[in-house]
Amino acid sequence: MIVPLMEAVADTCGGKAGALGALLRAGLPVPDGFVVPFAAYLAAVRDLDLGRFAGEPDDVDAVRRTIETRPVHGAVIDALGRVLDEIGGPPVAVRSSAAREDTGQASAAGQHESFLAVHGVSAVAEAVRACWASLFSPRAIAYRAASGRADQASDDLLMAVIVQRHLDAEMSGVMFTPAAPDDATRIEASWGLGPSIVEGRVTPDAYRVAEDGSVARTVADKRKRLDRRGTRLVIRDVPTAARNQPTVDDATAARLARLGEQIAAVLGGPQDIEWAIADGRTWILQARPVTAAPPPPTSHSGASDIPAATLTGTPGSHGTVTGTARIVRGPGDFARVRPGDILVCPFTDPAWTPLLRIAAGVVTETGGVLSHAAIVAREHAIPAVLGIPNATSRLRDDTVITVDGATGTVTAANA
Repeated sequence: MIVPLMEAVADTCGGKAGALGALLRAGLPVPDGFVVPFAAYLAAVRDLDLGRFAGEPDDVDAVRRTIETRPVHGAVIDALGRVLDEIGGPPVAVRSSAAREDTGQASAAGQHESFLAVHGVSAVAEAVRACWASLFSPRAIAYRAASGRADQASDDLLMAVIVQRHLDAEMSGVMFTPAAPDDATRIEASWGLGPSIVEGRVTPDAYRVAEDGSVARTVADKRKRLDRRGTRLVIRDVPTAARNQPTVDDATAARLARLGEQIAAVLGGPQDIEWAIADGRTWILQARPVTAAPPPPTSHSGASDIPAATLTGTPGSHGTVTGTARIVRGPGDFARVRPGDILVCPFTDPAWTPLLRIAAGVVTETGGVLSHAAIVAREHAIPAVLGIPNATSRLRDDTVITVDGATGTVTAANA
């Protein structure tokens, strides 16, 4: 019941594992590991009636808690122990690989669980169960509903789990390969581990690598980074001298773009790629089809036609909408959001997905256009503007604002 990652295919191990397996077979730099396939999940839940839980049940929490306590088959536990011993017992990354995840129709970006710095067989088994249960998390159910798959048959709700060596990345990021020959490769990068970028908790450096290899970059003020300390992940301050330094130089950005071209060729189309650099070596952590391309970047420097009261940020998702600003600083504010409100928040990590079913637009203080929340906003056609510093204090709750996700502007009604 353990499949070497090199042998993983989507039919038995999910789209994420299948893509990584294909890249490994092509000789590309993917951290090796193994997969707990669909069969192990099915064995764990075979006596549960999950068909009625494919939509939005009132007792979904009970279902999720039940799956989290299901025993992992003894053969899987034995195999986990053997494989972890073979690779020397380092901390590992445990990542979801669902049947309908990382497809060309829906990315499910960030909707299922992933864990870094997991150490030991019992902790890995616990993380595997949590990945299984995340099929029925509120955000995963909301994502399926917003994607028109609320009535998805339980037979399609399958979860495999990837276990790979954990990488202590010095820098990491996301890359979108070009959708057309004359497009540029878009790269976002920041210090430390990748969740700070994909969850939108930091505004990353942004790079555009043209077909001829030339690089244009915008360097952000990167104040926080995520790192491993033992078996914990910790948020640390970035030293002042490094906050406004480019995460990678132009030569590295160009090398990443060339690697992206190879990945797109192997997988057969434009790719959304998560990457990391550890001990000077570049690694690929994930690759999936680009489901919705971001708006082109817009420069606001010297733009005299922008009203003084208009705030400017990064274009995140196409469209223009006018609605009531709702300041949301955390889950405690979720109940205040009404259909048609525009979320104004520090950032939107994947746990906020249920709000995107009712929100008309999104404004964030941090985050990049390649983050999970921005991807989901584009898939659901919700205008978004990202990276407006202090937006939650500069915009007032209950006021009417207009969000233009293509130009990256937010304007109050009285501006």
